[in-house]
Amino acid sequence: MKANQLKPLCFFILFAFVWLGSSCRKDFDYEDSTGNLSFSKDTIFLDTVFTNIGSSTYALKVYNTSAKDLQIPSITLENGIESFYRINVDGQAGTTFLNTPLLAKDSLYIFIETTVDISTTNQKEFLYLDAIRFDTGIHEQKIPLVTLVKDAIFLFPSDMNQNTLKLGTTDNGEEIEVTGFELSDDQLNFNNEKAYVIYGYATVPKNKTLNIAAGTRVYFHENSGLYMQDSSNVIIQGQKSSDAIALENEVIFEGDRLEPAYANTSGQWGTVWFDENSVANQLNYLTIKNASIGLAVNGNTSTVTENLSLKNTQIYNSASVNLWVKGASISAENLVVANAGGSSVNLKGGSAISFIHSTIANYWTSGSRTGPALQITNDTDQKTTATFGNCIITGNSTTELLIANLDMNTDALGIQFTNSMVTINAENFTGNPWYDFQNEALYKNIILNEEAAFVDPIKNIFALTATSFALDKGDVMLATQAPLDINEVDRTTLPSLGAYQYIPE
Repeated sequence: MKANQLKPLCFFILFAFVWLGSSCRKDFDYEDSTGNLSFSKDTIFLDTVFTNIGSSTYALKVYNTSAKDLQIPSITLENGIESFYRINVDGQAGTTFLNTPLLAKDSLYIFIETTVDISTTNQKEFLYLDAIRFDTGIHEQKIPLVTLVKDAIFLFPSDMNQNTLKLGTTDNGEEIEVTGFELSDDQLNFNNEKAYVIYGYATVPKNKTLNIAAGTRVYFHENSGLYMQDSSNVIIQGQKSSDAIALENEVIFEGDRLEPAYANTSGQWGTVWFDENSVANQLNYLTIKNASIGLAVNGNTSTVTENLSLKNTQIYNSASVNLWVKGASISAENLVVANAGGSSVNLKGGSAISFIHSTIANYWTSGSRTGPALQITNDTDQKTTATFGNCIITGNSTTELLIANLDMNTDALGIQFTNSMVTINAENFTGNPWYDFQNEALYKNIILNEEAAFVDPIKNIFALTATSFALDKGDVMLATQAPLDINEVDRTTLPSLGAYQYIPE
């Protein structure tokens, strides 16, 4: 080979050696971190989980804010392979990671999950703790991991008892089918020793009663609920709580996603469904939240016994309707029904309803809604009777009451509002006899479009403030039918409207 041909070849070889050498040397340019990492959080709270149910995935971001390329000598879980936590570092799963590179001014993600078995602790709930350790010795940095773990009783369909339930039809005539299972006799007494987590529709057997004691917590998985079939019923015996936040003595129904992000997410679970021949149901101090439909109550006009009694009960934040009633007999006192994607209360034809000192409101803020706070429709040839005494019907719309009847005959529906506040734009209903507020057969001592002035309706706090127009406006005789408010405060003197008696500070 000639000399002039060797020159380009030698240059290429020399360039290759230089490039490879610099590339290899770059691996040795990383310096060990010396406790100088930064983090997106100083503690990772994985919120509350049920025993043996996996948590959501949480993220920790690790920053190298220096101008030098670093490597982290070790990233480990403090409890090692015995840890109930799982971590993923920059796309790799494990419990120990060595010499993890982190370029200057760059960052990496660590993802954390957990599944904890509480059975070894003999506790109803406990805090499970661990930590992610970065390096050891004098340069060690640590991010604590914290999870509250709850014990629970899990109720779900099995191959032996799973069945398809036909609950009825929608307003559009579509059949409603769900997956369910019958509760056994030893599952018909819920108590507050452990939480209950339900998958599918738990069905109360015919001629049986489900009893739920004070302080019980029931969590429903997606598309799950509770079903009272014909000749079965439920009795909920909650009690007044001393802590308005913890509600330690109330019975609470909600979804099984316990992370704070889901605390006010509607539609997480299905409904509590009552068949038309389910009678003598009693709900006292029950809170229902974040369902698709809070309570769906079907009735039968030939049934003499009342379908449902509601006392001191709160239903919030349903994706569709909080309380849906068709042809049923219901009495309610100290009922709070508020904030839904449709109507808070939807009463269908043939129902017999009595509401005393109840708050019916809709301040829905999760998008547009399709109904008012209270909707009454007569879509059958059966007479509907509905009385509202010392109640509040209001919300963030200009009209929160809708009464619909095709023949416009006010005699077809036995409806009366007495000493109640109603929010409505009456100009939209000129000439409609259902909105003749001078007709005392329909409206007696009615109060239109005044300010209820709740403490915080967006957060479902419907106690009254000092500026509320509802103060001292109640009928005393009606108040004696429900002499104690939802907090067991006497209201027989100067009764406030709604479920809460105002107490001056």
